[in-house]
Amino acid sequence: MRAFLCVLCVLCGQGFSPLVFASGLDQLKSYLGAAHAARGEFTQSVISRSGRKPQQSAGTFAFVRPGKFRWSYEKPYAQLLVSDGDKLWSYDPDLNQVVVKKIGQALGATPAALLAGESLDRNFILKDDGAIDGIEFVEATPRTQDATFERIRIGMVDRVPRTMEIRDNFGQVTLLNFSRFTSNPDMPAGLFHFVPPKGADVAGE
Repeated sequence: MRAFLCVLCVLCGQGFSPLVFASGLDQLKSYLGAAHAARGEFTQSVISRSGRKPQQSAGTFAFVRPGKFRWSYEKPYAQLLVSDGDKLWSYDPDLNQVVVKKIGQALGATPAALLAGESLDRNFILKDDGAIDGIEFVEATPRTQDATFERIRIGMVDRVPRTMEIRDNFGQVTLLNFSRFTSNPDMPAGLFHFVPPKGADVAGE
């Protein structure tokens, strides 16, 4: 869940012409301010501090600002995370279990606050972090000491985030690659509301 909320900080759409010679930070700020919705695909690798074999997963995402999103893990195991901007549903189909949480102020101190339209500079210390193979990197560190991660590293190409590295406070690293971005697509409102299946075990608010 921590890594998922970090991802939401940058997935805010695309659809621009290339920004030549722009720094990663300039690209990120332009990206965040330009689109109100997006959808796409992701692959994810989680590397533990012990160095054991990375956990691999893949799926799709969609969101509408402010605060509505749908993050679906499809491989190797299904899991669905849905928010309507007020509540967050986490659904495990194998267990037929749903956990419901109020989002509220919780997003304010996390990278997910960026998706909700919060100020970048108010919640994060941002700086350019060099370029490798045509990818411009930005480092974001939380201003609050209560954050559950140390930093995120965002790789930008043509004003679009293509990679992310999330390093949490326990030494775990989550690596993500994004593809098939679509900016401001038409999406049904019901995509961001979840109704627990009949017979599901529901816990939380």
